[in-house]
Amino acid sequence: MRLVLVGPPGAGKGTQAAILRDKLGVPHISTGDLFRAHISQQTELGKEVQEYLDSGELVPDAVTNEMVRTRLAEADAAGGFLLDGFPRNVAQAGVLGEILAQHGHRLDAVLEFRIPEDVVVERLLARGRTDDKEEVIRHRQQVYRTETAPLLDHYSDIVLTIDAVGEVDEISERALTALRALGEK
Repeated sequence: MRLVLVGPPGAGKGTQAAILRDKLGVPHISTGDLFRAHISQQTELGKEVQEYLDSGELVPDAVTNEMVRTRLAEADAAGGFLLDGFPRNVAQAGVLGEILAQHGHRLDAVLEFRIPEDVVVERLLARGRTDDKEEVIRHRQQVYRTETAPLLDHYSDIVLTIDAVGEVDEISERALTALRALGEK
């Protein structure tokens, strides 16, 4: 399966991706992990990413696109993947479509992990991390609504909405049930 995971920060995408990776037998490809790997390996892309991060700027789409393009070309992603953190916007979705089309593939589904903002704020504040201040969390939610949520319209014909409120196992089972139903169509 070729899946994109979408949801606001704090919706549990990373947790669900790890479970789905194991259940589906496909790699979990996170842009954050890609950035860290390239930085630690001191690749040319990693050096470029580090410069942007050091200056407090967002990593440009072109750099992120290239990292994802390179990662999706690796052998373990040939049979499918879970993308987490990419695409972040409609322009990146276009690039992903081009990458997949070059190999005769398409996305199977976009899993939207839907959760009320107040639940996310409560969940993230409970983690107790120093960067988890309510105003910062709410700002990240706004950025998600502005930049990433439009992907849901872009992919409207393949979005599977998953209720992301509840216990981890319950949410995983909702996602797997939705994917099984997709496979039965």
